[in-house]
Amino acid sequence: MQLSKKALFAATLVALFALTVSPVFATTFDYGLTYGQQLGFGTREFREAIMAVINILMGFLGIVALIVILLGGFFWMTAGGNDDRIAQGRGYIIAGVIGLVIIFASYALITFVINSMIGVTGSTASFT
Repeated sequence: MQLSKKALFAATLVALFALTVSPVFATTFDYGLTYGQQLGFGTREFREAIMAVINILMGFLGIVALIVILLGGFFWMTAGGNDDRIAQGRGYIIAGVIGLVIIFASYALITFVINSMIGVTGSTASFT
């Protein structure tokens, strides 16, 4: 099925109009902040709230990883020459360090992605 020249021209005009007008609609969108303020929910954007939750979760995971490292050190220090306890303590320490590396890498990735999204959308918010 072939499109006629008139239909193709009309579709091109509609597409060009949509591409030139859509940035205006995107900049006037307020993400519902005024409605949230009227209801008493605060002035924080959704992306900022998500990053605050992620920040809390990453902090909690960091604490868990440090507890695992301390537990491994406790097992190693109280081994009394027992090779099995030393190996168990060393395993806990290695697992905790690997966990910390994963947590730091994921935190860096998430921070980069969210800051890139905030920068692209033109928001004044930032997450550090």
